Amino acid sequence: MASYAKRLWLEEDLGDDYRWSYRVSEVLFSGRSEYQEVDLVDTPTWGKVLLLDGKMQSTEADEEVYHELLVHPTLLHHPNPKRVFIMGGGEGATAREVLRHRSVEQVVMVDIDKVVTDFCSQHLARNQAAFRDPRLTLINDDARVQLEAAEDASFDVIIADLADPLDGGPCYQLYTQEFYRNVVLRKLAPGGVFVTQSGPAGFLSCREVFASIHATVRSVFPAVLAYAQHIPSFCDTWGFNIGFQDPQQAPVLSPEEMDARISERISNGPLGFLDGTTFAGLRQLNKMVRAALEGPDVEVYTLDNARFIHGAGVKSAGS
Repeated sequence: MASYAKRLWLEEDLGDDYRWSYRVSEVLFSGRSEYQEVDLVDTPTWGKVLLLDGKMQSTEADEEVYHELLVHPTLLHHPNPKRVFIMGGGEGATAREVLRHRSVEQVVMVDIDKVVTDFCSQHLARNQAAFRDPRLTLINDDARVQLEAAEDASFDVIIADLADPLDGGPCYQLYTQEFYRNVVLRKLAPGGVFVTQSGPAGFLSCREVFASIHATVRSVFPAVLAYAQHIPSFCDTWGFNIGFQDPQQAPVLSPEEMDARISERISNGPLGFLDGTTFAGLRQLNKMVRAALEGPDVEVYTLDNARFIHGAGVKSAGS
């Protein structure tokens, strides 16, 4: 008779009535910082997985898809990005992709959790060069505090690579209309561009936070570009929103022009996922998602009217 060793599984709630789980080969780190639970685990399916408050943040298997889509469309739509501010991004992958742009002279990355940045700078090999790059200034503090303290109108690009808006989590206030209008918009240089990860964007999940984040960015910026891509480790399509200060500066790049800019501007080899044709497809949201974004009943995300991603994850032993 075959015998089965006891195995560790990580289980994450995705909704009130469903959850998913995956096997953990090894727990590389598990602890709690001042702000959140932090876990780094190795898995047969996804490779190394970073979790914050029990929710998967990125995996070795597909993190480049998320990070390429967060960073490169935004910087490529800017004529000459030199100074970039990253909110969050503690694992270092967003900074890694930003630093591939030859025009970039300074990156300020502000992540509140030193436990996360210290651990990732040591143990995520693909991102170690970014943490050592002299163009990167890493600050462990509240991103809002640091952005407010920065010189006015000084950043060409501001990137919100924040943890999902969880009820009781540290980040939800940085998705609000008040923050976008009173802080982000004022800190962008003329012609500046803002992008935020915007949560699940599938036809069943897009009303959870994606539609509201889109409406919120649109209430502050005169031109907004929404796009989405399925991320396997997130179990859903994931949304992004780019905000432009001036609608005149926001023509969507043709596939040919995007490919040309990728070739001219980005170092360290070709991109693994993104090219001009791919991005043209990602902008074509399906009918149900478009209806959710354009509907008259979409609520703007404010401090008094916040919306949250469902659930958290727990570790459990199984056979």
